[in-house]
Amino acid sequence: MAAASAVSAALSLLQRRGGLVAAAAPAALSCSSSSFSLAHLRGSARGCCSTAVRRYSSEAKSGEEQEVRVRYLDDEHKGIVVLGINRAHSKNALNKNVIKMISKVLEALKSDKKVRTVIFRSEVPGVFCAGADLKERAKMHSSEVSSFVSRARATINDIANLPVPTIAAIDGIALGGGLELALACDIRVAVTSAKMGLVETKLAIIPGAGGTQRLPRTIGVSLAKELIFSARVIDGNEAKSIGLISHVVEQNEAGDAAYRRALALAAEFLPQGPVAIRVAKLAINQGMEVDMLTGLAIEEACYTQTIPTKDRIEGLLAFKEKRPPHYKGE
Repeated sequence: MAAASAVSAALSLLQRRGGLVAAAAPAALSCSSSSFSLAHLRGSARGCCSTAVRRYSSEAKSGEEQEVRVRYLDDEHKGIVVLGINRAHSKNALNKNVIKMISKVLEALKSDKKVRTVIFRSEVPGVFCAGADLKERAKMHSSEVSSFVSRARATINDIANLPVPTIAAIDGIALGGGLELALACDIRVAVTSAKMGLVETKLAIIPGAGGTQRLPRTIGVSLAKELIFSARVIDGNEAKSIGLISHVVEQNEAGDAAYRRALALAAEFLPQGPVAIRVAKLAINQGMEVDMLTGLAIEEACYTQTIPTKDRIEGLLAFKEKRPPHYKGE
């Protein structure tokens, strides 16, 4: 009886959080008394999606659009998408245009079921993202600041709610909004020489794009308070020791060691069942916000969606025939 009540509560919870669930997959969520619609978890690929994303990189017609570059990788890395920020003159500071471009890219990515993992990186050596563009900020009216921060927060939330795994490759400084962007990713990789911190209190403000919520959930409340109160900046080794990042590597001559490690991690995800990975992420994200009993009910509801898939049958056949499975995300 308690288990049935927990399942019902979990389904109600996911229905109430329609916005979050919708962000986790493009199709609308439909629930019966016991399960979700598989269509929701598979998503619907739009014909113009890949073209729309690639336009920001290879077909950009203005210098502004080149501030965000997107690449669909091929061959053994097919399914991996790399989103790079490219504002060398401002250390990749987040301005209105970059936030707008990232938002447009995310809108396309979340409905493209060919995408398996997204890596966020810098196209500028020695930097990931220095945070908000303070030169642009200084010219804003106070009402504009509030609007910009709300837009930045919503965009970073969209990163957190992408239905596929996301990795932040931190090959340099990640401060303020730059670290908040990285915190929204599922996994963070950094070089030992990277510099990370939520430094907003130095400017008499607080982290406004999720930092006060995601940092304590990542490293613990007390330590998060210490870092935010002090505006302390830490390097890759310390970030690894406190759990802020998952992997730390020495920088290479090309200046892209964190990106190379992120790419290797993303390659580990590619052979696995795409539907399984999407629902696993959904189950984890939703389950971490509720009590254990409700979380287990969410897991049960998500697991149910993998049972009727063609991929599950393919996995069993591949095991029986002692060969690698060929998953299609169906």
